Formats: sequence, structure tokens, C-alpha cells
Amino acid sequence: MVTLRRTPLADQVADDLRRRIRAGEWEVGHRLPGEMRLAADLGVGRSTIREAIRQLVGQGVLVSRQGAGVFLVSREGDDEWSAVLRDADIVAVVEARIAIEAEAAALAADRRTSADLRAMRRALAERARHRDGGEGLVEVDMAFPRAVVAACHSPVLIDLFDAFAPRVCEAMNEMVRSHPGFDRDADHDCHVRLVDAVAERDAPRAADESRTHLLTLRARLVAPV
Repeated sequence: MVTLRRTPLADQVADDLRRRIRAGEWEVGHRLPGEMRLAADLGVGRSTIREAIRQLVGQGVLVSRQGAGVFLVSREGDDEWSAVLRDADIVAVVEARIAIEAEAAALAADRRTSADLRAMRRALAERARHRDGGEGLVEVDMAFPRAVVAACHSPVLIDLFDAFAPRVCEAMNEMVRSHPGFDRDADHDCHVRLVDAVAERDAPRAADESRTHLLTLRARLVAPV
């Protein structure tokens, strides 16, 4: 078992996985071991493994395929893009989310299947259970927009979101720490309205609900604490 001491822990795990990838432990195109196996190998929790995998997805090293697992697509990835994301401030991250998620919401309203809608509602229910905060809050929060983006059935938008997700999680963790008084009830209600719009196949309203939610986040971030 590898002992990991440096913080943040997910970064250390990502570094170790990257080292093993470059050493040829897994072939390009092959599926990595599951979360439980990796967590046991590295002596960390599954949430840490998931965050490390998100980082490597964002760097173009791995790709996550729903229902199939995580696959190695490059030994080096896109370090320049990763550096851009790491250097972006929280407001810039939210602005990029608006561009991606509002369009994805509109497309989801047009293209969603019954299975997509069920996935969105499951993510929404899980989000409601974590409304008071606690460990894993941001990870649960991010599962909802991921379900919306998946429902748009646009491989490019899905890949963009997955590449962006690790920096989004970092940004949202920063926001939770710096803005503890955020109105999560109103925020959740906006998500409920978004699901309703997608369910009713109302693309303009779905885009508007997504944009409104994220503009509210942006306003909160730029307001004096």
C-alpha cells in the first residue's frame, strides 16, 4: 500500500496515478481498475479517487464512459489546458459554466430520454439530502449539472464539462468556504425548476433557469463578504 502524505490528497493520488500511467502500468485504450480497487491500493477513500480521476479526465489523460468505466486515452494529456483551468479565478469558472451549462440545458430539454430525466431527478434528490452541507457537498452538487449535460447527448459538450469539472469542484469548494451564508434553499428551488423545464421540453426556460442559477452564484461571488 502506498502511503500518501502531501495535501491536497486528491492531487497526490492524481500524481501517483499519472506516474503509474507513464510507467506503462495500463495500456492506452484499456480500462483502469474500479474505484474500490484503486482506493484499497492507495489507502484513500473512494471520493478522493473520484476527484483524482476527475483531474486526469480534465487533463485529457483519462475518459469516463457512463456504465463502462474509466479508460486511459493519453499518457501525457493536455497540460497547457490544465494550467489555464488551474489559474482561472472562481468568477471566470462560473462564467464558463454559464456558457456550457445553459446551452446543454436547452439541448437536454429537446433531446432528453426518460432515463435521462430519471437520472436528473435522482441527482436532485441526492442534492436535497445534502442541502445542509457536510462532507461531499460539492461532489453531490456537481452530479446534478453532469446529469443535465449528459442529457443533451452532445459528446463535445459532455467532454468539455468533464474536462472542466475538476476546476469547477475546486472553485465551488472555495465558494463554500468563503461564502458560508449562501441561500441553498433558493438555489435548490432553481434546480427544481430546471428539471421541470427539461421534463416539459421547454428549451428556452431550461436555458434561462440554468443561466439564472449561475448568474446568482456569480453575483454572490463578486459581492462584498
